[in-house]
Amino acid sequence: MRVFFDVQHLYYLPQFLPVQAELARRGVETLFLFHEALDDAEALAAVLASQSLPHRVVDSKRSAIRIYQQERPDWIIFGNGCDYLASLPEETRTALIYHGIGVKECYYDAELMEMDIRFVEGEHRYRELKGRYPEAHMLDVGFAKLDPLLGTDYPGMDLARVGLDPGRKTILYAPTFYPSSIELQPADLPQQLSDCNLLIKPHHFTFTKRRYSHQLEKLQGWASNDNVWLAGLGDVSLLPMMGAADLLLSEASSALFEFAALDKPIVWCDFYWRRWSHRGPLRKRLDRRLDPTIHRYRDIARHAATPDEVVPAIRAELADTAGFEGKRRDYTNALIGPTDGKTARRIADALENAAT
Repeated sequence: MRVFFDVQHLYYLPQFLPVQAELARRGVETLFLFHEALDDAEALAAVLASQSLPHRVVDSKRSAIRIYQQERPDWIIFGNGCDYLASLPEETRTALIYHGIGVKECYYDAELMEMDIRFVEGEHRYRELKGRYPEAHMLDVGFAKLDPLLGTDYPGMDLARVGLDPGRKTILYAPTFYPSSIELQPADLPQQLSDCNLLIKPHHFTFTKRRYSHQLEKLQGWASNDNVWLAGLGDVSLLPMMGAADLLLSEASSALFEFAALDKPIVWCDFYWRRWSHRGPLRKRLDRRLDPTIHRYRDIARHAATPDEVVPAIRAELADTAGFEGKRRDYTNALIGPTDGKTARRIADALENAAT
């Protein structure tokens, strides 16, 4: 059996890696097909330099189709919808491992149900999708990306190796690029948290887009403090950082729910910087672009409404880590499913069983 992973964007990769590792362990031939985008080329090169992955890189959908038609793999696994399914070899089957938690309404788009199998994150999501698409073939397996963290032998991030004190509490700041809280965060945040480690994982656009260079400059300034470690362009996966962190600081994002599945506390930033074209009477332009769906889960975390509330909120959550435990458990069951660390095994079993 041969299984290819269609990596349209680099942030799909952490969801695929546990499944590829499990298949490789079983002797299955695997290949990552990376779609090279101009704004991802540098990051892709950094990732491939840091990891030994069986891969090929394509510069267009046409090139991807040509490879699939030539190689005719048994399975292609996608992280999102695909508009060229009809061009794939007839004997090649397709599967979907959705690239994120799926709190947006697009999680339920009809094109995502066109694969031969959709792997689903738990019984709750399975029932929701089955109600909308009763004829679709789905399997309830869980959220593959978190398998390494939920297992028993994940080494995690070596804080001492990157110059941090393993005896301190560790905070992970994982901001998005826009709208972001970076610009409004206190300039002396590392100093205010001098008794803690601060891991910073920027969005890759903060590294690669010129318009966000000011964000990188601020974060690099923070990294001059001896209690701060700043991830690099090749550090695509949050997993090592999540494993080492005691608390997550972020805006509204799927990272909140991934971290909650580890039953660790979260501080959710409600403030973010707006461009002039999104301020005052024009602020509704941005509001229309933001997805409100995620806010139904607001009670998963303590919120910081302003920059001045960030450090007090962090202190409060570190002092009482169980305050939101019930909601973390409820939303993990609803959005992620089983947390036994065996999702990749279930996916590999399904692919092998379907091939016999």
